[in-house]
Amino acid sequence: MTDRPLAAIILAAGQGTRMKSDKHKVLHPIAGKPMLHHLLDTVDSIGVERTVVVVGARREQIEASVEGCNVAIAVQENQLGTGHAVAQAHDALKGFAGDVLILYGDVPMVSADTMRDMIYRLNNGSEPRAVVLGFRPDDAGAYGRIIADEQGEIEKMVEYKDASDAERGVNLCNSGLMAARSTDLFILLDQISNDNAAGEYYLPDIVMLPGQKSAVIEVDDPAEVAGVNSRAELAAVEGDWQARRRERAMADGVSLIAPESVWFSHDTQISADVVIEPNVIFGPGVSIASGTKIYGHSHIEGATIGPNANVGPFARLRPGAVMEEGSKVGNFVEMKKATLGKGAKANHLSYLGDADVGEGANIGAGTITCNYDGYFKYKTVIGKGAFIGSNSALVAPVTIGDGAIVGAGATLTKDVAAGDLALVRAEQTAKAGWATKFRSAMLKKKAGK
Repeated sequence: MTDRPLAAIILAAGQGTRMKSDKHKVLHPIAGKPMLHHLLDTVDSIGVERTVVVVGARREQIEASVEGCNVAIAVQENQLGTGHAVAQAHDALKGFAGDVLILYGDVPMVSADTMRDMIYRLNNGSEPRAVVLGFRPDDAGAYGRIIADEQGEIEKMVEYKDASDAERGVNLCNSGLMAARSTDLFILLDQISNDNAAGEYYLPDIVMLPGQKSAVIEVDDPAEVAGVNSRAELAAVEGDWQARRRERAMADGVSLIAPESVWFSHDTQISADVVIEPNVIFGPGVSIASGTKIYGHSHIEGATIGPNANVGPFARLRPGAVMEEGSKVGNFVEMKKATLGKGAKANHLSYLGDADVGEGANIGAGTITCNYDGYFKYKTVIGKGAFIGSNSALVAPVTIGDGAIVGAGATLTKDVAAGDLALVRAEQTAKAGWATKFRSAMLKKKAGK
């Protein structure tokens, strides 16, 4: 870009009433991360020195969300338009001399490259007063129009309702995003008027003030400037983000059998040669090594999966789940804060919570680690090569040694030494003919005889 210092003002003071939510609009997530934090991460990536978030309604939610971030808060007490909102950042940027990006908390998908392009244009060519980010949607509809020459210098910006038929025929639209020099921005804002039907100060009005012309650059993909004002628009932006993430995964060597049915988190890490079957959902904090296969209808969050592992179908991996090389969890197995060692298996209908399972161990169907007594959590340790029979309940804290066997149906409350067999069940007995006599007696009773 340039060597000039860079700041960002993010507007997030709106009411967001169309979301019909007690949560602030910009805190609604896309791919598991609040919209506002998508923007914050992007501005951080391009070296922004100062970031100011302008808040209003539900300000306490945003303040809590950005606590610990390198963010200043400016308050717009009264909603008097976008120009007024930007002006509230003046004190937070006191002493700053550089370029300023003006962004919107509900337009979260603007790329780092686009931000860099805005700053580059601000400092090159005709060195415009401001740079406006334009876009060409498939349907320009009621967007404000930008009339510009071949060099991108803006001749006029006009709202749709005020545009002539010829101006409405132009499909270059105003996204609302801008870049300007800090030394100009607040002086220009002091010059605009609220002499309009709404009685508000509009940020785009600085473009049409007398003097140096402003310029427009166009975003390559209009999806970058899609705004979120409703649940439907939130879903549309989520869908677009997921579609691009799936394309990237496949380009990186991941096989998606039914791409449209796989949902990623913002931080999902997947190596090449991973196969993902349909209807798999990734929550935050997942990494998957090469050679692993994720079978259909699995839900994975906060899990680390090693190479050549198998997951599912219908598996659930919760935060703290670790699967080492060649391990396997099968259908209807849940793991939480548990490690499945190299080559270990839990193939059916099991719960492994707060557990360490050793290399090559086998967990039988219906096994659970009873890790919670209603007040505290306890750990289960299962040694290398141990075999846990089906329908076993391992009451933690408990340790099963290397190579030990736990017989099916056990409720285990004591440690099992390495190489031992543990049997915890009553001796089986049989009463000859009892079932036949019982059924006969019941049928007679039912018939009233």
